[in-house]
Amino acid sequence: MTLQRWCSAQSKKGHSESAKRRQRTLARAHDNRGTTVTTPDSTVQPAPVREVLLVAHPGRPDIAETALRVAKVFGEAGIRLRVLVDEVHSTHTEASGVREAEVALVEEFELQVVEFGPDAALGCELVLVLGGDGTFLRAAELARAASIAVLGINLGRIGFLAEAEVDHLEDALARVVSGDYRIENRMTLDINIRVGDQVVERGWALNEASIENGSRLGVLEVVLEVDDRPVSAFGCDGVLISTPTGSTAYAFSAGGPVVWPELEAILVVPSNAHALFARPLVTSPNSFIAVETDAGGHEALVFCDGRRTLTLPAGGRVEVIRGAEPIKWVRLDSAPFADRMVTKFALPIKGWRGRAR
Repeated sequence: MTLQRWCSAQSKKGHSESAKRRQRTLARAHDNRGTTVTTPDSTVQPAPVREVLLVAHPGRPDIAETALRVAKVFGEAGIRLRVLVDEVHSTHTEASGVREAEVALVEEFELQVVEFGPDAALGCELVLVLGGDGTFLRAAELARAASIAVLGINLGRIGFLAEAEVDHLEDALARVVSGDYRIENRMTLDINIRVGDQVVERGWALNEASIENGSRLGVLEVVLEVDDRPVSAFGCDGVLISTPTGSTAYAFSAGGPVVWPELEAILVVPSNAHALFARPLVTSPNSFIAVETDAGGHEALVFCDGRRTLTLPAGGRVEVIRGAEPIKWVRLDSAPFADRMVTKFALPIKGWRGRAR
């Protein structure tokens, strides 16, 4: 059975069958949550149904089976599941190895298919991500629009943004079911494109805003400004403006420092700059960063998390400040960031002795 066929079947269930399942779901939610709502006339009402939006990488060979595992756990706990319609129709992977009994059990659970957009996650408790960092960034757009948290389960190679590996999927889902998790705010960036005294485009980023030469010919001539003061002018391939969360992504590859996510800051990393002084900078999280381009030079593009693109005309400027809306990040453990970094990058630590206790 494909995930597409399963999702399509769920979205076409009859109203009477859906009503019966909804009653069972409400009863399970009441049993699991242990809470009731009492109205002024003393009528006891079941607790609201919990709902989670699933965002998955459709190209993964094991995504259908993994999604069925999620549906099984959440369905038994009375948690409804939403999926994105574009992921349903682009997933054609057979769920090999899934027992028929499990498939039959999953088909009893409710499923809502929704369009990708700002309303996709409205009313949900959180967004659950199955995939790598790219899938996480896609899900973060939906979580931010609904002002809810996002939880990443890594199915990719590195998955630095994920909170858990797929080998521990059931443990992570159990924590969600029981509500045994905490939420951490991760800072974002708000980005304006200004031409003269007019803001012509706006954007935001969780990882970074990457300013790049639009023509790919020659160099991009820029002037860097920090807190309304000029810092340096140079030619370059581009400039990265990053959050601490993004310091292990594109900024890391461009030679920027790794910044612990608990530290709030804005990083500025020139890319292949032709200058004696074009070093990465770590500025205050409240700094005002601007990059101006030469009016006689090239048009540039600003890539926000590699997903959203803004156009920077020649002679325009990019203005970046701390984002007004942070990303709510689900945390399941308190493992030190150093341990995560060593694991994700496979760093050598042979010879370490540590402090004498």
